[in-house]
Amino acid sequence: MIDKLIARFERIPQWALIAGLGVVAVSAPFIVPSLATQLAFLWLMVVLAQTWDVLGGQMGYNSFGNVIFFGIGCYASAVVQRDSGLPYFDALALGLLVAGAVSLLSALVFGAALLGIRGHYFAIATLGLGIAAGEIAAGWSYVGAGSGMAMPLYPGALGQREIFFYFLMFAIAAACFMTLRALYATRFGLALNAIRDDEDKAEAMGLRTTQIKTMAWAISAFFLGLAGAVAGNMLGFIDPRDVAFSGATFGVWMVLMAILGGKGTLWGPVIGAAIFHLTKELFWTYLLGWQRVALGLLIVVIVLFFPQGIMGWLAARKAGARA
Repeated sequence: MIDKLIARFERIPQWALIAGLGVVAVSAPFIVPSLATQLAFLWLMVVLAQTWDVLGGQMGYNSFGNVIFFGIGCYASAVVQRDSGLPYFDALALGLLVAGAVSLLSALVFGAALLGIRGHYFAIATLGLGIAAGEIAAGWSYVGAGSGMAMPLYPGALGQREIFFYFLMFAIAAACFMTLRALYATRFGLALNAIRDDEDKAEAMGLRTTQIKTMAWAISAFFLGLAGAVAGNMLGFIDPRDVAFSGATFGVWMVLMAILGGKGTLWGPVIGAAIFHLTKELFWTYLLGWQRVALGLLIVVIVLFFPQGIMGWLAARKAGARA
């Protein structure tokens, strides 16, 4: 039965899947307006998973510090919106541009310093980078230090705020997906996979691996910065350790979602983010007081039983059916 469903699903053209998902996404906040905020955070999760998979899945570089670009985006936009003196929507637009640009430039700087390191050393270095960023923000009075920063109030009518930020986050997730889809179909995507398969051979073939790795991290950071800017506005308050540079939540979740859906695939992070976010919201709704325990057990289940992810499991079933 499952094999038949898989076969039918594979016969659907990818453009039809994307168009269908787009129709559902545009309609969702009007069909269930009370869930607009939760759905907006779903698209945030999709961005987190997709951007981590650029390095962790496509390139084989496990990073535990990608949350630093999310945090930089949060604070960059918040400072612009606070200090620019522009009307709300103008300040938000400028904040988004600055958040994306600063995150991208930060990735270029950090990439030049760290992406010469390989394996576990790179993962540990990025973990330390994320922790250090949180401590720096918590001690910097210009961005509120440990007290955090409050975001400007949305000027629209009651109920419009949730819809506005839903579509803004959906637009970022869609732009991220389509950009990565286009990049993975080019020589750049092949270069990322070559680094994952054997970096030494890739270098021997003439690939400038450090430049390619840095560029990939910068693309990932750009969308993370945009997502951080919007997330900060949705939450209304930025805490340095619990929101902006929260390695224990956003930093871990982006890894788990990509693993759950299937690392190194286009649709895997999207599927993993949707399942993880839905499960997490159910835990918070029906297991109040035990939600963190349940989420911890979910993490163990993902690592133990889905090491190849859902897409890997489907590929294995398909290969078994053909054998």
